[in-house]
Amino acid sequence: MIFTGANILSVKQLDRDAIGEIFAVADRMEPYAHRRKRTKVLEGAILGNLFFEPSTRTRVSFGCAFNLLGGMVRETVGLASSSLSKGESLFDTARVLSSYSDVIAMRHPDAGSVAEFAKGSRVPVINGGDGANEHPTQALLDLYTIEKELQGRGQGIDGMHIAMVGDLKHGRTVHSLAKLLRLYKNIRFTLVSPPELAMPDEVIAILDDAGHQVVVTDRLEGSLSQADICYLTRIQEERFPSLEDARQYRGRFRLNQSIYTQHCKSNTVIMHPLPRDSRAEANELDNDLNENPSLAIFRQADNGVLIRMALFALTLGVDHLLEKYDAPVLWHSTKAQGL
Repeated sequence: MIFTGANILSVKQLDRDAIGEIFAVADRMEPYAHRRKRTKVLEGAILGNLFFEPSTRTRVSFGCAFNLLGGMVRETVGLASSSLSKGESLFDTARVLSSYSDVIAMRHPDAGSVAEFAKGSRVPVINGGDGANEHPTQALLDLYTIEKELQGRGQGIDGMHIAMVGDLKHGRTVHSLAKLLRLYKNIRFTLVSPPELAMPDEVIAILDDAGHQVVVTDRLEGSLSQADICYLTRIQEERFPSLEDARQYRGRFRLNQSIYTQHCKSNTVIMHPLPRDSRAEANELDNDLNENPSLAIFRQADNGVLIRMALFALTLGVDHLLEKYDAPVLWHSTKAQGL
């Protein structure tokens, strides 16, 4: 894949070589993300961070990633605060806002909207989530996390067993991750959800066609015993016709330390795209797991900055210049000197 100038709209654009290239650049971002060094490679560049649907981690991590590369961020948050609420088309919005930016990250509640926006953009567009459709950067950071977590125990992604649990119908993170995992070999998928919230048939068909083993069940007990990765999702209330429709599924599948000890391997990696719903009636991922070393949800969130830094560097064609524009992180230096 030629990244420079490209839109990142779907995981379907990526093959294993492209994923490997993204991950290699992400590895090089670690000293910048951890503030051991900084790079000014994107000094003078502007990110248009357009989030027309609520977001915390994705929006902030996109902005953080761009800042850490030396760039500036301009944000629009919410449909009501944009001209889209006045009837402006996505094409017109893209045509204008892309003249103010060097790259755009966008989230929108409607499936296919980011791709439609990209048709009018003059600069690369990165999909930060379009409705229940896709979330390619989340899938990449999830896959990166899986690779790192399994490497630590001498395993690879090929041949692993992953359990995906929760709202698999509306969860764009599991849709995109499953589509990426189709590129690997001999993976066993256990898909745990209420029948009404099952993984879409087209996603299962993609996995079947790629030769993976897929088990669909509505029972958590007995489904996690051999899983290397347990990936939980919250009930996507915003995708239901009403809150009442969503509430009947709250708390259907919960994981706490007791259930983990009883039903999981001792080192099963626990993942969640966040936010986890910690309300008592939901509590799908209990706080009593916070000290469990296999809880990877915060490492997962940290990896989002690395992946998004890598995508900015690649799409803007500066990945080969990172070290050339190294600079010290002065506030760390002064702290180390006791000043």
